[in-house]
Amino acid sequence: MATTDLKLEEAGALPRPGPIGRLVRLAFGLLCMWYVYELVQVFDALLDDNDHVRSVIWNGVLVGLFLVSYVINIGFSRSWGKWPALVSAAILAAIAAGGYLATGSIETGALARSIWVWELYVFSHLGLAFVTAGIIGTPGCEMRAFHDLYTRVTGHPTREHHCPIGPLGPIDRWESHRS
Repeated sequence: MATTDLKLEEAGALPRPGPIGRLVRLAFGLLCMWYVYELVQVFDALLDDNDHVRSVIWNGVLVGLFLVSYVINIGFSRSWGKWPALVSAAILAAIAAGGYLATGSIETGALARSIWVWELYVFSHLGLAFVTAGIIGTPGCEMRAFHDLYTRVTGHPTREHHCPIGPLGPIDRWESHRS
């Protein structure tokens, strides 16, 4: 089972992705950036004509809650387990509860803005990491792409992380055995 635990490997321990792994990373990155683009498009009207939070905002909540711990832990070299997801969910739930107490509905402008900002961060960070990993061929998890870029620019090695979820690990292993 996938874990959000931080398990860093020494630099050079993981194989660099081949062309298929890099294309998959680029595709995931472009998908995340497309979602960010869609979020930006609704910035001026986060609520629809019926005062409901727009569906494009709701669409990323569950995926974002699933991914935020990986984004924070692996991306920032932290070992906070599921806390980023739990804190995110608690803050959003508190805002929803406050909105309900104040207006009788959880679908308020405050909740819409909060989810929007949170998703904008999660999917921008993830999308840019995927695109960077695809372009430079970061080994292992895309959330280490900025660390890998730092290594390439400065020459100071940074540690690597296996992909904890998704198809990237199996694709990278398959490509490394193929060549």
